[in-house]
Amino acid sequence: MAETQEQKKKRRKQLTITEQVQEETAIQNAKEVTEALNELEKQGQQVDIQVCPRCKSPKVERAKSTGGDMWAHIGMLPPSYTCLECGWQERIILKATNKKLTVREVEIIREAMDENGEG
Repeated sequence: MAETQEQKKKRRKQLTITEQVQEETAIQNAKEVTEALNELEKQGQQVDIQVCPRCKSPKVERAKSTGGDMWAHIGMLPPSYTCLECGWQERIILKATNKKLTVREVEIIREAMDENGEG
């Protein structure tokens, strides 16, 4: 019984190391996106950048209709996106922006954070 608990601890430790690496990568990617947005803002450009929810990489592209996303192509579902860095694929995408937010957008973000227990 003690061996199984020891094995569980080792597995947890391995998972936490993997999670730490993923988190560090996500933090680095988020810093790069923030720097790019700040640089674009200095140039007078206001943009939205699509970002992977898992690794925060801006290397996200819309899935091709010939690659199995025909429902989005004909307008039945929202488009599917794929992260080129971590392989994440889903229909929901995050957007990082340097545009000024409206009061309504700030309220929506605040409500979402409150629901997730982040606030």
